[in-house]
Amino acid sequence: MKTAVQLLQMYLESIQNPRAAAALFAEKGAIEIPYLQSLGIKPRAEGPGEIEQFISSLLAKVPTFAFKRVRFLIDTPDQAFAEYDVEAQVPATGRIYRQSYAGRLVAHEGKILLLRESMDTLAAANAFAPLN
Repeated sequence: MKTAVQLLQMYLESIQNPRAAAALFAEKGAIEIPYLQSLGIKPRAEGPGEIEQFISSLLAKVPTFAFKRVRFLIDTPDQAFAEYDVEAQVPATGRIYRQSYAGRLVAHEGKILLLRESMDTLAAANAFAPLN
């Protein structure tokens, strides 16, 4: 059975394949990014179908989105915490999206039950805001 760290590593590595990334989640599994609400984006996706759509919509806006420089700080069989970065161009604005995420993953029976991420909304707003 996959541990929380293994699941988080697999999720981060498969972000370019929304179906594969979403398949790591339990039927009632969820991804939450609470700070997205301040940007007018639904902050929670639940179940593999919604999660796949969420990731697909992200990749439509940032096709080269990929996580790098992963640093695991907590590693237990059912919980993991890591920091990871993204640096990718946003085609609609031509700007580079530079972001550091902090993610806490809760695993249950070899699937992701919850992945809650935090991020810098100012960095997101600067990269995605329409050009003036």
